[in-house]
Amino acid sequence: MISVFAYEFFRNALIAGLLASVACGVIGTYVVVRKMVSLSGGVSHAAFGGIGLGYYLGLDPILSATVFTVAVALGMGELSLRQRQNLDTIIGAVWAAGMALGILFVYLTPGFAPDLFGYLFGNILLVPREDLVLMGALVAVILIVVALFFRDLFAVTFDEEYARVMNLPVERISLLLLVLVALTVVMLIQVVGIILVIALLTIPAAIAREFSSRLGLMMALAVALGAVFTVSGIVLSYLFNVPSGATIILVAAGVYGAVMGVRTLFPRD
Repeated sequence: MISVFAYEFFRNALIAGLLASVACGVIGTYVVVRKMVSLSGGVSHAAFGGIGLGYYLGLDPILSATVFTVAVALGMGELSLRQRQNLDTIIGAVWAAGMALGILFVYLTPGFAPDLFGYLFGNILLVPREDLVLMGALVAVILIVVALFFRDLFAVTFDEEYARVMNLPVERISLLLLVLVALTVVMLIQVVGIILVIALLTIPAAIAREFSSRLGLMMALAVALGAVFTVSGIVLSYLFNVPSGATIILVAAGVYGAVMGVRTLFPRD
Protein backbone atom coordinates (compact mmCIF):
# COMPACT_ATOMS: atom_id res chain seq x y z
CA MET A 1 0.00 0.00 0.00
CA ILE A 2 2.82 2.41 0.88
CA SER A 3 4.25 2.09 -2.62
CA VAL A 4 1.16 3.74 -4.08
CA PHE A 5 2.28 7.08 -2.63
CA ALA A 6 5.12 7.03 -5.14
CA TYR A 7 2.60 7.67 -7.90
CA GLU A 8 1.89 11.29 -8.71
CA PHE A 9 -1.79 10.67 -9.45
CA PHE A 10 -2.32 9.32 -5.93
CA ARG A 11 -0.50 12.22 -4.29
CA ASN A 12 -2.55 14.65 -6.40
CA ALA A 13 -5.74 12.91 -5.29
CA LEU A 14 -4.82 13.26 -1.62
CA ILE A 15 -3.95 16.94 -2.04
CA ALA A 16 -7.22 17.56 -3.90
CA GLY A 17 -9.15 15.77 -1.16
CA LEU A 18 -7.54 17.83 1.58
CA LEU A 19 -8.15 21.11 -0.28
CA ALA A 20 -11.77 20.15 -0.84
CA SER A 21 -12.11 19.25 2.84
CA VAL A 22 -11.10 22.76 3.87
CA ALA A 23 -13.62 24.38 1.55
CA CYS A 24 -16.53 22.05 2.33
CA GLY A 25 -15.83 22.22 6.07
CA VAL A 26 -15.88 26.02 6.22
CA ILE A 27 -18.67 26.77 3.74
CA GLY A 28 -20.64 23.63 4.55
CA THR A 29 -21.00 24.88 8.12
CA TYR A 30 -22.74 28.02 6.89
CA VAL A 31 -24.92 25.93 4.56
CA VAL A 32 -26.07 23.62 7.37
CA VAL A 33 -26.60 26.31 10.00
CA ARG A 34 -28.48 28.61 7.63
CA LYS A 35 -30.47 25.70 6.13
CA MET A 36 -29.27 26.35 2.57
CA VAL A 37 -28.93 22.69 1.56
CA SER A 38 -31.58 22.76 -1.18
CA LEU A 39 -30.27 26.06 -2.52
CA SER A 40 -26.76 24.63 -2.66
CA GLY A 41 -28.10 21.60 -4.51
CA GLY A 42 -29.59 23.87 -7.16
CA VAL A 43 -26.28 25.71 -7.55
CA SER A 44 -24.32 22.45 -7.84
CA HIS A 45 -26.52 21.02 -10.59
CA ALA A 46 -26.48 24.32 -12.46
CA ALA A 47 -22.69 23.93 -12.69
CA PHE A 48 -23.23 21.28 -15.36
CA GLY A 49 -24.39 24.05 -17.68
CA GLY A 50 -21.05 25.79 -17.19
CA ILE A 51 -19.14 22.61 -17.97
CA GLY A 52 -21.12 22.10 -21.18
CA LEU A 53 -20.58 25.75 -22.12
CA GLY A 54 -16.84 25.33 -21.62
CA TYR A 55 -16.72 22.40 -24.02
CA TYR A 56 -18.83 24.26 -26.56
CA LEU A 57 -16.60 27.37 -26.48
CA GLY A 58 -13.35 25.40 -26.28
CA LEU A 59 -12.55 26.67 -22.77
CA ASP A 60 -11.40 24.86 -19.67
CA PRO A 61 -14.60 23.22 -18.32
CA ILE A 62 -13.77 23.89 -14.67
CA LEU A 63 -12.94 27.54 -15.31
CA SER A 64 -16.14 28.06 -17.30
CA ALA A 65 -18.11 26.22 -14.61
CA THR A 66 -16.67 28.61 -12.01
CA VAL A 67 -17.84 31.71 -13.85
CA PHE A 68 -21.19 30.18 -14.80
CA THR A 69 -21.94 28.87 -11.30
CA VAL A 70 -21.10 32.18 -9.62
CA ALA A 71 -23.40 33.99 -12.08
CA VAL A 72 -26.20 31.50 -11.41
CA ALA A 73 -25.76 31.82 -7.64
CA LEU A 74 -25.97 35.62 -7.86
CA GLY A 75 -29.04 35.36 -10.08
CA MET A 76 -30.77 33.01 -7.66
CA GLY A 77 -29.94 35.32 -4.78
CA GLU A 78 -31.21 38.36 -6.64
CA LEU A 79 -34.53 36.71 -7.46
CA SER A 80 -34.98 35.33 -3.96
CA LEU A 81 -33.85 38.31 -1.88
CA ARG A 82 -34.90 41.34 -3.92
CA GLN A 83 -37.61 40.15 -6.28
CA ARG A 84 -39.23 38.07 -3.51
CA GLN A 85 -39.70 35.05 -5.75
CA ASN A 86 -40.49 31.67 -4.18
CA LEU A 87 -37.16 30.01 -3.40
CA ASP A 88 -38.34 26.43 -3.99
CA THR A 89 -39.55 27.37 -7.48
CA ILE A 90 -36.24 29.07 -8.29
CA ILE A 91 -34.25 26.05 -7.10
CA GLY A 92 -36.34 23.66 -9.18
CA ALA A 93 -36.04 25.78 -12.30
CA VAL A 94 -32.29 26.35 -11.96
CA TRP A 95 -31.65 22.70 -11.04
CA ALA A 96 -33.31 21.43 -14.23
CA ALA A 97 -32.23 24.28 -16.53
CA GLY A 98 -28.56 23.91 -15.59
CA MET A 99 -28.52 20.21 -16.40
CA ALA A 100 -30.49 20.80 -19.61
CA LEU A 101 -28.10 23.53 -20.80
CA GLY A 102 -25.12 21.27 -20.13
CA ILE A 103 -26.63 18.48 -22.21
CA LEU A 104 -27.50 20.90 -25.03
CA PHE A 105 -24.04 22.49 -25.17
CA VAL A 106 -22.33 19.10 -25.19
CA TYR A 107 -24.62 17.95 -27.99
CA LEU A 108 -23.80 21.07 -30.03
CA THR A 109 -20.05 20.73 -29.48
CA PRO A 110 -18.40 19.64 -32.75
CA GLY A 111 -16.25 16.51 -32.81
CA PHE A 112 -16.33 13.63 -30.40
CA ALA A 113 -18.64 13.96 -27.40
CA PRO A 114 -16.60 14.40 -24.19
CA ASP A 115 -16.79 11.87 -21.39
CA LEU A 116 -18.88 13.61 -18.74
CA PHE A 117 -18.98 10.71 -16.29
CA GLY A 118 -16.12 12.18 -14.25
CA TYR A 119 -17.91 15.52 -13.89
CA LEU A 120 -21.19 13.89 -12.87
CA PHE A 121 -19.78 11.36 -10.40
CA GLY A 122 -16.24 12.56 -9.80
CA ASN A 123 -12.86 10.92 -10.27
CA ILE A 124 -10.39 12.38 -7.84
CA LEU A 125 -7.68 9.96 -8.98
CA LEU A 126 -7.51 11.81 -12.33
CA VAL A 127 -7.11 15.36 -11.00
CA PRO A 128 -4.10 16.92 -12.82
CA ARG A 129 -1.55 19.19 -11.21
CA GLU A 130 -2.94 22.22 -13.09
CA ASP A 131 -6.33 21.77 -11.45
CA LEU A 132 -4.67 21.55 -8.03
CA VAL A 133 -3.39 25.08 -8.57
CA LEU A 134 -6.91 26.28 -9.36
CA MET A 135 -8.30 24.43 -6.33
CA GLY A 136 -5.62 25.96 -4.11
CA ALA A 137 -6.45 29.44 -5.41
CA LEU A 138 -10.17 28.91 -4.75
CA VAL A 139 -9.47 27.72 -1.20
CA ALA A 140 -7.30 30.77 -0.58
CA VAL A 141 -10.05 33.09 -1.85
CA ILE A 142 -12.67 31.35 0.31
CA LEU A 143 -10.56 31.50 3.48
CA ILE A 144 -9.57 35.15 2.96
CA VAL A 145 -13.18 36.24 2.35
CA VAL A 146 -14.47 34.29 5.36
CA ALA A 147 -11.72 35.77 7.57
CA LEU A 148 -12.49 39.32 6.42
CA PHE A 149 -16.29 39.01 6.81
CA PHE A 150 -16.46 36.45 9.61
CA ARG A 151 -18.51 38.59 12.01
CA ASP A 152 -20.94 39.71 9.33
CA LEU A 153 -21.40 36.17 8.04
CA PHE A 154 -21.85 34.96 11.61
CA ALA A 155 -24.58 37.51 12.32
CA VAL A 156 -26.51 36.84 9.10
CA THR A 157 -26.20 33.07 9.47
CA PHE A 158 -27.46 32.80 13.04
CA ASP A 159 -29.92 35.70 13.28
CA GLU A 160 -30.82 37.61 10.14
CA GLU A 161 -33.28 39.90 11.93
CA TYR A 162 -30.65 40.91 14.48
CA ALA A 163 -28.24 41.61 11.61
CA ARG A 164 -30.84 43.94 10.05
CA VAL A 165 -31.28 45.75 13.37
CA MET A 166 -27.50 46.23 13.50
CA ASN A 167 -27.73 47.84 10.03
CA LEU A 168 -25.63 45.16 8.38
CA PRO A 169 -26.01 44.80 4.59
CA VAL A 170 -27.85 41.49 4.90
CA GLU A 171 -28.65 41.13 1.19
CA ARG A 172 -25.09 41.74 0.08
CA ILE A 173 -23.71 39.36 2.71
CA SER A 174 -26.22 36.71 1.65
CA LEU A 175 -25.11 37.12 -1.98
CA LEU A 176 -21.48 36.86 -0.88
CA LEU A 177 -22.27 33.59 0.90
CA LEU A 178 -23.92 32.26 -2.26
CA VAL A 179 -20.78 33.10 -4.24
CA LEU A 180 -18.68 31.19 -1.69
CA VAL A 181 -21.04 28.23 -2.01
CA ALA A 182 -20.64 28.36 -5.80
CA LEU A 183 -16.83 28.36 -5.56
CA THR A 184 -16.93 25.44 -3.14
CA VAL A 185 -19.26 23.48 -5.42
CA VAL A 186 -16.83 23.90 -8.34
CA MET A 187 -14.01 22.58 -6.16
CA LEU A 188 -15.98 19.51 -5.14
CA ILE A 189 -17.02 18.59 -8.69
CA GLN A 190 -13.73 16.85 -9.41
CA VAL A 191 -13.75 15.10 -6.03
CA VAL A 192 -17.23 13.56 -5.91
CA GLY A 193 -19.01 14.91 -9.02
CA ILE A 194 -22.03 17.15 -9.50
CA ILE A 195 -24.53 14.50 -8.42
CA LEU A 196 -22.83 13.89 -5.05
CA VAL A 197 -21.53 17.39 -4.24
CA ILE A 198 -24.31 18.26 -1.84
CA ALA A 199 -23.52 15.27 0.40
CA LEU A 200 -19.85 16.16 0.93
CA LEU A 201 -20.79 19.81 1.40
CA THR A 202 -23.24 19.07 4.21
CA ILE A 203 -22.45 15.76 5.95
CA PRO A 204 -19.20 16.81 7.70
CA ALA A 205 -20.82 20.03 8.93
CA ALA A 206 -23.96 18.17 10.04
CA ILE A 207 -21.87 15.76 12.11
CA ALA A 208 -19.80 18.61 13.56
CA ARG A 209 -22.99 20.39 14.62
CA GLU A 210 -23.83 17.40 16.83
CA PHE A 211 -20.75 18.06 18.92
CA SER A 212 -20.54 21.86 19.03
CA SER A 213 -22.70 24.94 18.57
CA ARG A 214 -19.73 27.31 18.23
CA LEU A 215 -19.23 28.30 14.62
CA GLY A 216 -15.44 28.25 14.63
CA LEU A 217 -15.23 24.86 16.31
CA MET A 218 -17.89 23.48 13.98
CA MET A 219 -15.79 24.56 11.00
CA ALA A 220 -12.64 22.98 12.41
CA LEU A 221 -14.43 19.69 13.13
CA ALA A 222 -16.07 19.70 9.69
CA VAL A 223 -12.70 20.24 7.98
CA ALA A 224 -11.14 17.39 9.97
CA LEU A 225 -14.06 15.07 9.23
CA GLY A 226 -13.98 15.98 5.54
CA ALA A 227 -10.27 15.13 5.43
CA VAL A 228 -10.89 11.76 7.08
CA PHE A 229 -13.74 10.95 4.70
CA THR A 230 -11.87 11.92 1.53
CA VAL A 231 -8.61 10.19 2.44
CA SER A 232 -10.45 7.07 3.61
CA GLY A 233 -12.57 7.03 0.47
CA ILE A 234 -9.53 7.44 -1.80
CA VAL A 235 -7.64 4.62 -0.09
CA LEU A 236 -10.64 2.27 -0.07
CA SER A 237 -11.45 3.01 -3.71
CA TYR A 238 -7.86 2.15 -4.65
CA LEU A 239 -7.80 -1.05 -2.60
CA PHE A 240 -11.14 -2.37 -3.88
CA ASN A 241 -11.00 -0.82 -7.37
CA VAL A 242 -14.33 1.03 -7.01
CA PRO A 243 -15.35 4.63 -7.89
CA SER A 244 -13.67 7.10 -5.56
CA GLY A 245 -16.47 9.70 -5.40
CA ALA A 246 -19.13 7.21 -4.40
CA THR A 247 -16.79 5.61 -1.86
CA ILE A 248 -16.07 8.95 -0.20
CA ILE A 249 -19.78 9.70 0.13
CA LEU A 250 -20.60 6.22 1.47
CA VAL A 251 -17.91 6.55 4.13
CA ALA A 252 -19.31 9.94 5.14
CA ALA A 253 -22.91 8.71 5.11
CA GLY A 254 -21.97 5.67 7.17
CA VAL A 255 -20.34 7.80 9.86
CA TYR A 256 -23.30 10.20 9.83
CA GLY A 257 -25.71 7.29 10.25
CA ALA A 258 -23.65 5.92 13.13
CA VAL A 259 -23.59 9.31 14.87
CA MET A 260 -27.34 9.73 14.46
CA GLY A 261 -27.87 6.21 15.79
CA VAL A 262 -25.81 6.93 18.89
CA ARG A 263 -27.66 10.22 19.43
CA THR A 264 -30.98 8.37 19.18
CA LEU A 265 -29.94 5.74 21.71
CA PHE A 266 -28.24 8.22 24.04
CA PRO A 267 -30.00 11.59 23.59
CA ARG A 268 -28.43 14.71 25.02
CA ASP A 269 -30.04 16.32 28.03
